[in-house]
Amino acid sequence: MSKIWIILKSEFLRRVTSKWFIIITLLAPVLLVALLFIPGLVTVIASGGDETTVAVIDETGVLLPRLQAEAGDDFTFTASELSQEALRDSVMAGAVDGYLYLPPQVLDGEGGATYYSAEGGGLSFGMRLTRTVSDAVEQERLQAQQVPDEVLQIIETNVDVDLVKLTEEGEEEDATLAYTIVGYVMGFFIYMSVFIYGAIVMQGVIEEKTSRVVEVVVSSVRPFQLLMGKVLGIGAMGLVQLITWAALIGVGMTFAGTIMALFLNPADLGLSADASQQAMLEAADITIPSVPPGLFIWFILFFLGGYLLYASLYAAIGSAVEQQQDAQTLQLPIALLVIVPILFIGFIVESPNSTLSVVMSLIPFFAPILMIVRVAVTDVAFWQVGLSYLLLIGTFIGSIWISSRIYRIGILMYGKKPSLKDLAKWVRYA
Repeated sequence: MSKIWIILKSEFLRRVTSKWFIIITLLAPVLLVALLFIPGLVTVIASGGDETTVAVIDETGVLLPRLQAEAGDDFTFTASELSQEALRDSVMAGAVDGYLYLPPQVLDGEGGATYYSAEGGGLSFGMRLTRTVSDAVEQERLQAQQVPDEVLQIIETNVDVDLVKLTEEGEEEDATLAYTIVGYVMGFFIYMSVFIYGAIVMQGVIEEKTSRVVEVVVSSVRPFQLLMGKVLGIGAMGLVQLITWAALIGVGMTFAGTIMALFLNPADLGLSADASQQAMLEAADITIPSVPPGLFIWFILFFLGGYLLYASLYAAIGSAVEQQQDAQTLQLPIALLVIVPILFIGFIVESPNSTLSVVMSLIPFFAPILMIVRVAVTDVAFWQVGLSYLLLIGTFIGSIWISSRIYRIGILMYGKKPSLKDLAKWVRYA
């Protein structure tokens, strides 16, 4: 254990004292926030641009006024007496953004409208235009049937449904959406961590093997001690980063409400100018989720368990090759084991207590990602979480034993790129 501790401390200190570690640790939360919010901000800015000018050929004779009434700030609909050929020339010349053709059959539900433009409009534009035309056609058809205004008001009525979660302590507001986001973030964080830290372990082993440093080291320690010390040392580095990021995110969430309130106008929410921050957030239906301590503890445990499991496998691969390029084929099965749970996250979120969700979250190679998502979005029985973690640790112990047997031969093997069959033989060597 003393030799493992020396290797662990050496790996840990050598990495956490580097300037790149400090820079990445401090800037990663900023980059994460930027990746989450910049696309939405760009979308808002883009959608808040100039109105789209649409020329309309209205063969129904009645829909254009409806369109102009339904348009809002998105479109400017103008009547056109030009032929479609002339309008095509206007569109190509940039005189109008596009033109909309409304045949008479559109009112009978037997035909559809067609929008012509030089740029295609895009997905969001198409959805907004379709909704605007559909609303106009709906209103016109209802009026043609002489539907009373009272019935029209009933049709347009929207009812808000408040979701309330029943617990042993009583009732509480259902924050499923917020915790779903938390679960997604935690699951993807573990997913990325396994790849990043696993690659660091593998690269470190390859560098030591290539430089022949490992030949000197194994004269003083057993290969298993070297492997375990390296895996635990880099894992300790990852834990420091995780705790640092959690602290920074916690501080950010503490002030998130204050920051969001700066972008809210009380008048737009029907509140007085001196409305409190909490009142504005509630009126805007904005909830800042708080991460339960139990969820955070399980997140750390599954992060460590997942890292230890996959890092031991990556270390075995690194010991078997001499160059990073040679490791691509060998690490493909491991990469698939990490990718598979990502494909099931959507299903887990929708049906966290289904049989498939429970079984998938108990499989050790999938548990670090899928179980933490389940814990975030629903109340998981303690025996399920505990069993999942015990299976994960048991699988790690088995994998570290297998990896150490590959490692003891691979770190001194040069000149040949081994196959999976060769690795299986190395495991069986006495």
